Amino acid sequence: VLAIYFILKYFVPLIPLGGYYYSILYPINLLVTFLHEFGHAFGAIITGGDVNALHIEKDGSGFCTTAGGNRAIILMGGYIGSAIFGNILFYIGAKKERLSQIALSILVFAMLFSAIFWFNSVFTTSLLIFFAAIFLFIAFKTELAGIFTMFIGFASIIHIIEDFNVGPRSDLAKYAELFVVIPASAWMYIWLVIVLIICFINIRMILKSS
Repeated sequence: VLAIYFILKYFVPLIPLGGYYYSILYPINLLVTFLHEFGHAFGAIITGGDVNALHIEKDGSGFCTTAGGNRAIILMGGYIGSAIFGNILFYIGAKKERLSQIALSILVFAMLFSAIFWFNSVFTTSLLIFFAAIFLFIAFKTELAGIFTMFIGFASIIHIIEDFNVGPRSDLAKYAELFVVIPASAWMYIWLVIVLIICFINIRMILKSS
């Protein structure tokens, strides 16, 4: 999986589309954006807040608007939450392959729920419905559910780690406003360390012999 990811990322030529050049992993970037924004939404829900909208941009950025809930958990839920989701998918694909269909089905439900009930743009809704259809097809019409779950989980983790100083920039700035003693630059590395610890624990669980 590691080899496949880096071959696709660094050795496959960019694809020209609409005057721009895209990596073949562009859909993974959009998926990670969804996991990031869904992490914000999940943080709002579990702390008693509401989600107004979830949005994904074509350039891979996005936003999630919420009301109420615990602001600290909601902000942290984007970066760390998406890392947790990615690690869960990676673990299931690598260690619990028989649960891959269930994991992909839950992900499909999250996408469709977000697309319909947190509607913000036609692009976001169309993208999530498209993803949901692909995931359902792979889960129930192919024998690739396990390797696919492992790949998207792993790719999400790597993307999150590589993007630690760019992706959560706005979240870090808002988080620093809550904890004025610690600047955003410090929180950036605190969050990265938390994500690396989660990944380390996950890899140990995967490699641990039964």
